[in-house]
Amino acid sequence: MDRSGAVGGGAEGPLTQSLARVEWPTLAVAAAIYGAFAALTWWYAILPWWLVLPAGAYVVCWHGSLQHETVHGHPTPWRGVNEALVFPSLWLWLPYRVYRESHLIHHRDEMLTCPVSDPETYYVTPERWRTMHRIHRALRRAYNTVLGRLAAGPPVAFARLLNAETARLRSGDRSHLLPWALHLAGAGTTIVWAVGICGIPFVEYVLFFAYPGVSLTLLRSFAEHRAAMPIDQRTAVVETGPVLGVLYLYNNLHALHHSVPREPWYALPGLYRNRRDELLASNAGYRFRGYWEVVLRYFVWPKEEPAHPFFGAGGWTAPAAPPTPVSPRRAA
Repeated sequence: MDRSGAVGGGAEGPLTQSLARVEWPTLAVAAAIYGAFAALTWWYAILPWWLVLPAGAYVVCWHGSLQHETVHGHPTPWRGVNEALVFPSLWLWLPYRVYRESHLIHHRDEMLTCPVSDPETYYVTPERWRTMHRIHRALRRAYNTVLGRLAAGPPVAFARLLNAETARLRSGDRSHLLPWALHLAGAGTTIVWAVGICGIPFVEYVLFFAYPGVSLTLLRSFAEHRAAMPIDQRTAVVETGPVLGVLYLYNNLHALHHSVPREPWYALPGLYRNRRDELLASNAGYRFRGYWEVVLRYFVWPKEEPAHPFFGAGGWTAPAAPPTPVSPRRAA
């Protein structure tokens, strides 16, 4: 045994090898998130609303990006440690384990955008679209605009979640009871701190932190995917600067993330620089030059029709080309 306590002439033990796999940049992000959140909530009463609103939204959205990292096995080799790292639910609405389960299903790329198999899609089947009331159709089209997604996104997302979870319970499936119990404890921790200790009225916490934080997250996911039969053409890239890149932990490079889902966030910019031409050729140039372009194109114009264009009664049907967005401001 050497001085380090390792057996076998200096060979590293399992614990040492595991510690070497800890991703310290991600732990630094976690420290920054919780530090900023603590500061914003502790001094909430003396901070102006115009500072709290964007900062609170940024921090809550950033925490959601951290959750996404932990779902993919970061920043430690220990799943329990990763889950504990995001235990407090800053955005209050989504149980972590439910998100983890649905997001990993979403990563079955062959089913991306499928209205019956992809839990993160906003498409509906053509049959369901035909039976919708015209008012429901209008609301669906409005929700496919940036304005609709940002303004109504949080309550719509929560309603979708509750509908799915209620249907699960009615079918006799109680597998999500523990995730919900853990979520209530995590959300309760946040509320006890923000409301009970820092004195922020609950409604104000929702309006200045949780609601805009979820909306910012929905801006990231708004244009991530489109209906296309070639799998590689279904996922976009949004090239943005460091402020939003770090906010989303470079999940804006979404086509790259789907191709290498196990890579940590801080490795993605370098990988993208090296593989940019290959990725854009593979996804048929499904790229935005920034979120400003997403907003300008689709602020009040639907990105696509909600009915999935390639879904038939027997499954997928082969298209000649990806669908054309209905926005009149679509770039040439």
